[in-house]
Amino acid sequence: MALVLLAGLAVLVLGPDPDRSVPVAGQGATAAASAPSPAATEPSPTAAAGVRELLRRRARAILDRDRAAFAASLDPRADPGFRAAQLAMFDNLDGVPLAHWEYALDPADRAPIPPGVADPTADETWAPATELRYALAGADSEPTTRPAGYLYLRRGADWYLSSDTALDAVGRTTWRGPWDFGPCLAVRVSGGLVIGHPGAEQLVRRLAAELDAAVAAVSSVWGTGWAQRVGVLVPGTPAELRALVGDRSTNAAIAAVAVADQVDRAAGRARGQRVVFNPDSDALLGPTALRVVLRHELTHVAARAATDDHTPLWLQEGLAEYVAYRDSGLSPAAIAPGLTAAARAGRLPGQVPADAVFQGPEPDLAYQQSWSLMRYLAARIGPDGLVALYRRLATDPGAATQPRLDGTLRAVLGTDLAGLLAAWHGDLERP
Repeated sequence: MALVLLAGLAVLVLGPDPDRSVPVAGQGATAAASAPSPAATEPSPTAAAGVRELLRRRARAILDRDRAAFAASLDPRADPGFRAAQLAMFDNLDGVPLAHWEYALDPADRAPIPPGVADPTADETWAPATELRYALAGADSEPTTRPAGYLYLRRGADWYLSSDTALDAVGRTTWRGPWDFGPCLAVRVSGGLVIGHPGAEQLVRRLAAELDAAVAAVSSVWGTGWAQRVGVLVPGTPAELRALVGDRSTNAAIAAVAVADQVDRAAGRARGQRVVFNPDSDALLGPTALRVVLRHELTHVAARAATDDHTPLWLQEGLAEYVAYRDSGLSPAAIAPGLTAAARAGRLPGQVPADAVFQGPEPDLAYQQSWSLMRYLAARIGPDGLVALYRRLATDPGAATQPRLDGTLRAVLGTDLAGLLAAWHGDLERP
């Protein structure tokens, strides 16, 4: 069992996930070929207004904590399991501070209704594109948007929500938040909001106690030009973990990962930023390790809007590692034992680590090299210079190519990559 930082993820190698289902080869294609083709339906002239009013009342009921009004938005003849899950979700939101909750409807973009889904007793069934827009108080400066695969039906003059899973077959799935998985407990501090479930109280308290200091530590390097608040989530099960972060690992369980719903790089902001912790982290991460992982992921949060798909991983992970370990009190040999051993043996790297190494089976040395190189650069040009170099390389589509990287380094440092690595090697070889 080991802590490894893997391409932006802190992962704990725990072995196979018993809850992970394994698809049968060819099964999906066979099912798709044999199923009847679903057909789109044309709504009545008053459908859009009716559904919008339904969603307005549903959102108001959630914000006002009006359970009866919320229950009235559900189809009285819907599947009992769906109604029970919806009412449980409403109850689970108790104690979660919401700054915003509403639904948006796009009547022009609607899903076909799968065969057998429509209730023959309903007067009308409709599946327009629906989005949830919500914001957590103390964590989100503006609402974030998540998909809702809702199926609506009309009985007489009244519209109801009938299902949030019936459209899965046509690709309209509903996003699940922590409140879909159990009762929530929330702790709010200046640096954001920590949400978990009963049973994870200790980890929630530990994270809440570290969050303000972690935000300050990141801001001391990156600067204050980011939200400086974040939502930290502690899921209770592997299924909830995957719902919140996606299927990001195969033979390892995620210890922590920073995710975002939308990134607007032109405007320099990201929406729905979350740091998600595995509940097993409470037993597996001591105080220093928890502090390091939280600061690492918060660095990704701070730098998200300045980071692009082409930003080299050695740059992304190196900066996050530098910030995470900056005030840890740990020695270089403790932080980078593999690199220390390689330096003593004269086996120093001749290049920066390639992205593929971070995503391979043994990424440890790549993280250690990236941390050490960032630490050396910060000692040479200062934390402000390091951040400026990051921003310059992160926004350069050709930053990963040798000529472009050499040109940027010459402009900033007066030397190319080979010269930088040679100087870094000399620093590593000092007794």
